[in-house]
Amino acid sequence: KLCGFLNKLGVKGPIKTWKSRWFFYDENKCHLLYYRTVQDINPLGSIDLFNASFDCKVENGEGVFEIRTPSRVFTLKAISKQAMVYWLQQLQVRRWEFCNTQSKFPPKSNGSLSSFCVLVCFYTDVVDSEDFLPPVKTPTEAVGLKAASLPAPQSSTALQNISLKHPWTEIQNTVYNICGSKQLWGNNGNVFSFSEFQEHPENPDEEREAEEGILEDGKMEPRLNWVRKARWMNSGFPGLPEELSRERNPMDKVSVLQQQILTLTEEVKSQKELVKLLHKALEAAQQEKRASSMYLTAAGDKDRLELVRHKVRQITDLTSRLETLEREKKELEQILTLRDSHIQELKEHVQLLMEKNHAKQEVIMALTEQMAQELSDPLQEANTITAETLYKQQEEIEHLKDDIDAYKIQNQFLNSEIHQVTRLWTSVSENAKALLMKCVCLQARNCQMESKYLTVLRKLQEAVPGLPSSYAELVRNLIQEALQWDVKEEAEEALPFELTSALCPSSEYDEYGFMTVPDYEVEDWKLLAKIQALEIKSNNLRSQEVVEKPLRDRWNSIGELSPSAELKSLIRSGIPVEHRQRVWRWIVSRRCSHLPDHYQRLLRQSKSTKHPACQQIELDLPRTLTNNKHFSSPTSHLIPKLRRVLLAFSWHNPTIGYCQGLNRLAAIALLVLEDEESAFWCLVHIVEKLMPADYYSDTMITSQVDQRVFKDFLSEKLPRLTAHFEQYQIDVSLITFNWFLVAFVDSLVSDILLRVWDAFLYEGSKVIFRYALAIFKYNEEEILRIHDSVEIYQYLHFFTRMITDGRKLMNIAFNDLNPFPMKMLRNRRSMHREELEAELCELEQIKAAYVKERAEQGP
Repeated sequence: KLCGFLNKLGVKGPIKTWKSRWFFYDENKCHLLYYRTVQDINPLGSIDLFNASFDCKVENGEGVFEIRTPSRVFTLKAISKQAMVYWLQQLQVRRWEFCNTQSKFPPKSNGSLSSFCVLVCFYTDVVDSEDFLPPVKTPTEAVGLKAASLPAPQSSTALQNISLKHPWTEIQNTVYNICGSKQLWGNNGNVFSFSEFQEHPENPDEEREAEEGILEDGKMEPRLNWVRKARWMNSGFPGLPEELSRERNPMDKVSVLQQQILTLTEEVKSQKELVKLLHKALEAAQQEKRASSMYLTAAGDKDRLELVRHKVRQITDLTSRLETLEREKKELEQILTLRDSHIQELKEHVQLLMEKNHAKQEVIMALTEQMAQELSDPLQEANTITAETLYKQQEEIEHLKDDIDAYKIQNQFLNSEIHQVTRLWTSVSENAKALLMKCVCLQARNCQMESKYLTVLRKLQEAVPGLPSSYAELVRNLIQEALQWDVKEEAEEALPFELTSALCPSSEYDEYGFMTVPDYEVEDWKLLAKIQALEIKSNNLRSQEVVEKPLRDRWNSIGELSPSAELKSLIRSGIPVEHRQRVWRWIVSRRCSHLPDHYQRLLRQSKSTKHPACQQIELDLPRTLTNNKHFSSPTSHLIPKLRRVLLAFSWHNPTIGYCQGLNRLAAIALLVLEDEESAFWCLVHIVEKLMPADYYSDTMITSQVDQRVFKDFLSEKLPRLTAHFEQYQIDVSLITFNWFLVAFVDSLVSDILLRVWDAFLYEGSKVIFRYALAIFKYNEEEILRIHDSVEIYQYLHFFTRMITDGRKLMNIAFNDLNPFPMKMLRNRRSMHREELEAELCELEQIKAAYVKERAEQGP
């Protein structure tokens, strides 16, 4: 058993006192209980060691150490440095044993999740290989059951040692001690009489049986057996003859008896104080009983009513007295506050005077030494070291040695404490990580099940015309419930806030303001969007630990950006949200030279002069990114910024001015870069650096050229799909022209779209060809299963929204479609441009000949 006497620092306002307490470790709860005496039955309080840390500071004094819990700091003091170190070591060991037995995982596992979850258990070894602090020998005179038989170390009087914070516990313990004393002294004994006492109980067997019976009934704690024995030995009477027999000298016997008398006198004083408290409580209860008896014995209702009125008057009187006392208390508190402030001012003034006095004394000492040096002989100064000076120096050396030893012990203990706390924290962190992985796997599996459920509903929706009316109505209700249900609701209710972002990335809007589930007017499209959102969430959860976390760590390790193969690979994999703005700014500034004050000058010009494209810009603003909350309303805060960026670009590049599609490019730049001027230069970078010339001109000749080049690549990379399109006379340029013009904006989901833009801004327009081919490759089998031209066109209008695995699409674009050299792209563009210009020239000749012929024929 870990138990013994320690002094506990009690704080009552500005008063701090040390009180002796009996401490006992409860191994079932990892609590350190403390009592006023060994005989007490109820503890005054407890210290939770499970979340506590220990510390010992040299400046606090010898034997003083601290137990820090999340709610309070307990300052304790042992009788010696050895006892302090023993207590700290034992508390560390008991805390580690309790944590080791309480924090293990239950041996349950889910078969399908075992591959995703790793359960981490605590270490079972208790003894560390690092020996920070050697074990301390048990101080039997201060710790253990033997210490209970010794007199308690009293640092204060018995009355001062009473706990005023726990009066009811003190009363219970006192009553229990009084009862125990009566059994010890006999039925006729008096608590306050010292004329007679017995050395041993008359029937020890009966008392032992009674104690055992109490234990069996479960009314008293298990520690009472040895507590009673300790109390019996500590009472002073059982061991008195033996102690007197050991003392051969009569004077020693007298001194022992006098010491016993003093101890018992102090105890009687404390018992009398508590008896007075009991008497007061008894008088109050008797008054209440008399009043109740008078009320019950009253003859009629008038008498009872009079008694009630009398009580009401008493209550009113007491209430008014209480209010008066409260007012007096507040006035006294104000006076006390003023006096405290005045005392504080006086203390500061005294401190200032002391500092001045100390400074003056230092000046006087310095002048005295200087004068003594000037008056004394240099040869005599070498022999002025007296014996007193040497003695003082020797004492200082001894004190310094003691301080060094104390600091060594403190350092060793703190190293041990830090090591153990670090091990506990590591184990808890690994447990939390395992639980997080398990939650991620469960969340991904749940998303898959929801996606399959919605897919089944969609299949049933297609078969509704052939179902009975009751079944058709049931299917429609299920679809309505599925569309109205929020994906994130249940997960956020079940998880704490710090795990919500990790386990619930899907919400109504993503980090850039795009709707995760677009609000389509067609119900079938709504259901498909819901299925896609669940699939994307499932893929993100599954790839978070395996792919996203290592990729994020690689980005975090990159300092200054510079072109390299590694950076190109990282950009193709997708830039994390927290790094995307910085990388985009670096890419744009690397290719575009920012002219100082150029953007502000263009804004001033757009305010002074109205551009011809101003009306078209105003028409396109409400139609920009309608599925994004930052542009969905005419009052959105990004709409004015987008207007200024487009007007500035129309003045910056008069050849193009404004073309439909530029609004979407500028909107994406604003969402990521946030700054107007940065978004303007990003738009300049796309139009003038990445895309070929005349891509956004009136004729859009280069845009038409790219469609022919794309058809060539499609026939080479996906011949089966090209043959399928030719069989049903499908012109893919009707679908892909908008992809190339706005770089897939409003075609792909936001997460995949921004990854495409990451590579597009760094590598150029070749990325658009790669991803366009990858999209058809991703859905090739689905398209080949459709054998109707109308259905193929319908599927091609929304099939990009069904892409859920961005990693798979990226792998197709940059791995499966290789080789894809830029030189071949330039040659194809040059060839098809010549062909297109020749066709346009021929059309112009035919048009001119037709006009001339109509003119010759006349009206």
